[in-house]
Amino acid sequence: MKYSWLGRRYHTIHSKYSNKPRALYDTGLIIVVLVLMILGLMMVASSSVMIATKYYHQPFYFLLHQFIYIIIGCGAALVVVRVDIRYWEQWSVPLLLLCCILLCLVLVPGIGRIVGGGRRWLAFGPIGIQVSEIVKMAMIFYVADYIVRQRKQFEQSIIGFITPIVVLSVVAFLLLLEPDFGAVVVITSTVMAMLFLTNVKLRYYFGIVLVIGVLLAIIAISSPYRIARLTAFLNPWADQFNSGYQLTQSLIAFGRGGWFGLGLGESVQKLSYLPEAHTDFLFAVLAEELGLVGVFLVLLLYSIIVMKGFWIGLRAYARGRFFAAYTAYGITFWLGLQAAVNIGVNAGMLPTKGLTLPLMSYGGASIVISCVVIAILLRIDYENRQEYGYR
Repeated sequence: MKYSWLGRRYHTIHSKYSNKPRALYDTGLIIVVLVLMILGLMMVASSSVMIATKYYHQPFYFLLHQFIYIIIGCGAALVVVRVDIRYWEQWSVPLLLLCCILLCLVLVPGIGRIVGGGRRWLAFGPIGIQVSEIVKMAMIFYVADYIVRQRKQFEQSIIGFITPIVVLSVVAFLLLLEPDFGAVVVITSTVMAMLFLTNVKLRYYFGIVLVIGVLLAIIAISSPYRIARLTAFLNPWADQFNSGYQLTQSLIAFGRGGWFGLGLGESVQKLSYLPEAHTDFLFAVLAEELGLVGVFLVLLLYSIIVMKGFWIGLRAYARGRFFAAYTAYGITFWLGLQAAVNIGVNAGMLPTKGLTLPLMSYGGASIVISCVVIAILLRIDYENRQEYGYR
């Protein structure tokens, strides 16, 4: 199969190094992920003390739950890392169909749980499952499998785009019914990024990107609450006690942090001033307590994950393991994009969206699925290293 520019670039770089890997897994990636989770656990503990005391009379309520979620996520990762990547390829379509069924069930009263004004959770007694997190992973598997099966059609005509775009439209429609516009943006961007990495004709690709961009813009301005978020983002101080309240409080946290921060646990904005301080706006509390140095550290850690993820994909592509390669690209772009959007929202550079900071923000579904996709990346890396002669 003809290599794309990614494959050719990999061969140029890899020819300078030995084919013999030095370890079974990428220990650097594992360390970076563990550091992010530990740092996130510290910030969840710090940012949630007031709200946990107020509502649950237990200052470490969210800390204990987050610790349990991390344990569950790490346990799931230990299982997933032993699953051959070919099984995900074989089950990509059934998994996506299952996710579509779950998205429909979320909309059923009594089954779907309303949180924050949106019906986004499946309720199983005290346990809630945020289906959109699973959908992100399922879409990556489906698109990676489709690209491998229909690669020649992608290179020759626009017809190859029709099926994945139709599937993406169905998934996006179901998510918008919840509504979850943030998940739609992340999934759409991830899918389009994966398609861009094929040998597609650019005139076809950018034509579809233009159409999707216009549709997303229409959806964004069609809802009053989304328009309010957009206008608040452009000038939050114009209505700082109403639509711009959350963003102005986040910006105050950044301003108070300075270079080195106020110190762990010393945030003022978390004291019921900044809503969602332990979830969507965890990064603002981090900026206030750890300062610009802490912000740069987190940015560096996420940058390392992105670089290592794309490197794993490049190695898989060079060995002809195309499903594994595109899966690695999709996972990497998803984690990198969601982190960038969350940080951009906290810093006032993007409109407010309900997206968590991967591996750090409070939330069971986010933590567990993040651990699972990191495990899939490690599995792809493991199989790469096996092919390069590690025993």
